[in-house]
Amino acid sequence: MSDILVKRAYEPASADDGYRVLVDRLWPRGVTKERAALDEWLKDIAPSPALRTWWGHDPERMTEFTTRYDVELDENAAAVQHLLDVARVHDVVTLVYAAHDPTINHAVVLQRFIQERLADARS
Repeated sequence: MSDILVKRAYEPASADDGYRVLVDRLWPRGVTKERAALDEWLKDIAPSPALRTWWGHDPERMTEFTTRYDVELDENAAAVQHLLDVARVHDVVTLVYAAHDPTINHAVVLQRFIQERLADARS
């Protein structure tokens, strides 16, 4: 099974990152394409603008955000399937995001979601 990692777009890319996928709808401010060192930008898997605005990265809304984002992901079969396919092909996939907080961000929710789908497929 692939390792699904998360990493801020502002951290230097590393060979240990494997296949790097930007999972934000917006490009990270101040980051050049070269510095980002992305293999892919998967905008469609990011939370909807309405959900992102409602949440505002408020730690007190993280649980409800996770529930709502899971619903969006369940309804976004094409993007989820694409990321699952990428994870099946690459040993390591790093979900790149721009949020400041390493634990209060959508990439950690997406990481868990994809890991669960990969595990379900194996059983």
